[in-house]
Amino acid sequence: MQSAGLGYRLASQSIKEEFQNPAVLHVLLLYTQALITQMSQTAVCNRHHTLDQQLCRWLLLSLDRLHGNQLVMTQELIANMLGVRRQGVTEAAHRLQDAGLIRYARGCISVLDRSGLEQRTCECYAVVRREYDRLLPRGAAT
Repeated sequence: MQSAGLGYRLASQSIKEEFQNPAVLHVLLLYTQALITQMSQTAVCNRHHTLDQQLCRWLLLSLDRLHGNQLVMTQELIANMLGVRRQGVTEAAHRLQDAGLIRYARGCISVLDRSGLEQRTCECYAVVRREYDRLLPRGAAT
């Protein structure tokens, strides 16, 4: 888990039994396809877009999987997820905070202006979001 929230522990036998259900297997395959799109788009994004755009993309994708507008994460974790130095994340987060888009304090990021983040991110967020929306019913990607 990357964020505070609920996690579930299931017996392996229960999982194996569910994989025999064609409907479950179908959803897992759709999720895998969406995840491959996300991984591919992330690789492109990390190569061609600014750290500010990458951070906006990452924040938005994280918010899509959470309830509310807060993420509990350290800059170190974000840096590891983006494959950059922590100092770069610190600087990018300060720029977003100065723009009034987020508030960051002691590992807690509050998104104040989601539409502002969406305007500031690159097209990679929309590509990934559209693929999840196309392949999975609302809520299945969370």
